[in-house]
Amino acid sequence: MRGRSGKEWPRKIRLRDVSLYVDAVGHGEPLVVMHGGPSGDLWTMAAFRRCADRHTLVFYDHRCNGRSVGVPVSSMTWDNLTADADALRNHLGFERWAVLGHSFGGHVALEHALRYPERVSRLVLLDTGADSRWARENAPRVVAGRGFGPAKVELVRRWFHGEFTPREYLPIFWRISDAYVHGSGVRFLARVLAEGGWRSRVRPEALIFAGQELLAGWSVLDRLAEISVPTLVMAGRQDFVFPPECQQELADRIPGARLVIVDDAGHNPHDEKPDQVLRELRKFLGPGGGTT
Repeated sequence: MRGRSGKEWPRKIRLRDVSLYVDAVGHGEPLVVMHGGPSGDLWTMAAFRRCADRHTLVFYDHRCNGRSVGVPVSSMTWDNLTADADALRNHLGFERWAVLGHSFGGHVALEHALRYPERVSRLVLLDTGADSRWARENAPRVVAGRGFGPAKVELVRRWFHGEFTPREYLPIFWRISDAYVHGSGVRFLARVLAEGGWRSRVRPEALIFAGQELLAGWSVLDRLAEISVPTLVMAGRQDFVFPPECQQELADRIPGARLVIVDDAGHNPHDEKPDQVLRELRKFLGPGGGTT
């Protein structure tokens, strides 16, 4: 497809020391969409492409994720992840943009909003948290409390601590995937594939590095009060990674944040309950599409 400049999208854009894989669609005020993982890519956020009628949507793969290449995984630091995003914003010619981050992408979104507050117009935090303890310590407890066996609980712990090899990535993911979804995993998978998930390229090394290094001890809880832009906090009620009490923590600490809990949805409500998620997103962004 072609963007506003007439150039083909998606494409790779060389910024700083990395080649970022970027897709831009739609028209209107800009909204950057940050994917989760790490190890995922922009195609996991395809459900939001429906907002292209009101927004210029910017999807991209974080460095060392998806099809973004050119740097070692050790370069995946908060400084670099947020500077990449700001360099992309500048390259595309936007003074400010609304920022939406899912899961790990929500961590990047929080760090980005704290480091570049003058460049963020609105903030959407989707199934994420401000402290790594939720995934690393609480998620195994939640899985155990929901009746999953000790073997699966241990796999969840290893998953979020990066204690696996690249070859183990897919086998572990498939064994714990039912914890991510509320209800039928078949319907969920069918919707993801239909939206473009079949194009996804996983990078296990990114999740391993994050679990062992990047997310060990990470927290921005004490800085959330610094966020001054309008913020929407939204998540699935059955999310085992960032459950409702985590969302309440975010909403309580970010001044004026709006909290929406999506019933009958797990970690990916944009795929499980897309109509509701997009309705809430449009309501939050409003006619201005993310401007303040």
